Amino acid sequence: MTITNKTRPGFIGLGYLGSRIARRLALAGFPLTVWDRDHAKASLLSDLEVPFASSAADLALTVDLVLSCLTDDRAVQDVYFGAGRVLGTNGKYTTIIDLSTVAPETARRLHAAGEGLGVSVLDVAISGSTPSAESGTLTLFGGGERAAFEAAEPIFRAIAKQWFYMGPSGSGVAMKLVVNTLLGLGMQAIAESLALGSHLGLEHDLLYDTLTKTAVVAPAHAGKIESAKRLDFKPQFPVRLMNKDFALILNEAASVNVRMPATEAAAAINAEETANGGEVDFSAVIRRMENESRDRTLSRV
Repeated sequence: MTITNKTRPGFIGLGYLGSRIARRLALAGFPLTVWDRDHAKASLLSDLEVPFASSAADLALTVDLVLSCLTDDRAVQDVYFGAGRVLGTNGKYTTIIDLSTVAPETARRLHAAGEGLGVSVLDVAISGSTPSAESGTLTLFGGGERAAFEAAEPIFRAIAKQWFYMGPSGSGVAMKLVVNTLLGLGMQAIAESLALGSHLGLEHDLLYDTLTKTAVVAPAHAGKIESAKRLDFKPQFPVRLMNKDFALILNEAASVNVRMPATEAAAAINAEETANGGEVDFSAVIRRMENESRDRTLSRV
């Protein structure tokens, strides 16, 4: 399939990332149609007059290319194999690009189903949070046929600053799990470091500001530290999604007999924060570690 700005993409899933990615595609001039199970989200792109399909299946009937950015494996399976019936339509689309973070096995199942229908399926996992999605500076990891991945570059150029072909089906999401292992572990390490610094008597703002300027803090974490300094935990990457990714990571590790003791510990803290409820950023573990340390100190008094 040759993709141009006249190619008609359909976009399924208007969550934190999906809504912003869809907007980038519309602004790039693609004649986009969108759908989300929450019909109220039609308003997110109403200023661009982007059509909102009545169902995922109806969207698939009218487009050349299907993109999806969904919460988890269950949502992907429902859209493509279940109630959404995207793979059960007689649409003319020839390519699916799934941007969801799911288990590699889910990506491979979707690829095999598409292959049986003559549809190329790519798992193209996203690295980056909402600001990157808004600015079109995401990083993408692709799995599937190389030719289909290379043909999709006009789509990638509209939403990302760099993209990498990682190998056959499942490779894109596998790389995302590798990256998010570092993301989640790094945030827990930062949370513990800040709690230590605070209880060693370092001045709050100076501690936070200095840590962001050191070589050991990755760019993805530096902005989180700045926000945490202001007690700003508005979700850019919600803690519940990091919790979901930790589960995927540990499940995959168990399946290949890889020990991940540090990841298990970080996942446990993340799960505790997730259990609190509320929609907060995954950096809220910084607040959790500081509060826990303060409570332990007070209990000794």
